[in-house]
Amino acid sequence: MKKRNKSKTIDILIPTYNEQGNINTLVDRLTFSLPTKYNYNLIFIDDGSSDGSLDEIKKIKNKSFSIQYLSFSKNFGHQIALKAGLDISNGDCAISMDADLQHPPELIPEMILKWEKGDDIVYTKRLDNSNVSFFKKITANLFYRLLNSLSGLALEQGAADFRLMDKKVVEVFKSFNERNLFIRGMVNDVGFQKSYIEYEPEKRFWGKSKYSLKKMYMFALDGITSFSIKPLHFATILGIFISFCAIIYSLYAVLIFFTTDLAITGWTSILVSILLLGGIQLTVLGILGEYVGKMFLETKNRPSYIIKESKVK
Repeated sequence: MKKRNKSKTIDILIPTYNEQGNINTLVDRLTFSLPTKYNYNLIFIDDGSSDGSLDEIKKIKNKSFSIQYLSFSKNFGHQIALKAGLDISNGDCAISMDADLQHPPELIPEMILKWEKGDDIVYTKRLDNSNVSFFKKITANLFYRLLNSLSGLALEQGAADFRLMDKKVVEVFKSFNERNLFIRGMVNDVGFQKSYIEYEPEKRFWGKSKYSLKKMYMFALDGITSFSIKPLHFATILGIFISFCAIIYSLYAVLIFFTTDLAITGWTSILVSILLLGGIQLTVLGILGEYVGKMFLETKNRPSYIIKESKVK
């Protein structure tokens, strides 16, 4: 395999939202983990934190690497924060990781080694352990199965946003302008030479998870609707099937009415039919609405994020 020439600079992108108690520990562990033969830019993307995260970032001074930051005017979301980091990255490669220390910094040397050997993307796969709740294991498994079946992707279970991307891959991501981002799927979809590293997530050092059940649902919905129109095909097929069943039932009802005395005037069959067809119609309209809503937001062409304050070289 062709070895990559030593690069000069590596950018480490860290989306941060209310992680005040994790920042100093993260920086300390990065200081001890990063290979000294490279220059590093440590770039925090403060996603509208309401605690003292930004103040902690401003206090950090480290001789091992340059500390930089962006601060959003409000919370725009984890995927948008990742995209903002990629937009300003000018290093020979970029490594994205979370600030909660569940992405172990000690894996970075191995990621860099794979990059040096020629891999353009080095991603990580989370291995569930006792630190991961039973509910999260079940929902994650369901999410990946549903996403892959509906989107046409081959996203591996446990794929995380802890990854390294070569500069040429970063440049591709800079050209993307979607508001509804699902970067894990986009990484899978762009091609390039890839490899992965497995890891077990550590316990959260400080604070609590920012991914509520609602946010996980919206994340999954963005992943499915950003990469596929299969739900629309499913809605069409379902509509045709129900229409066919309705025609058969109508013919049966007419036949019973004219040929037998079994026809009974009542509300049950009418009520069931109305509820069934009404529910299906609302479901289909909801699917259509998701796509129309995304088109509406994209046509506005508003910026995906607003920077309130920054220190970027």
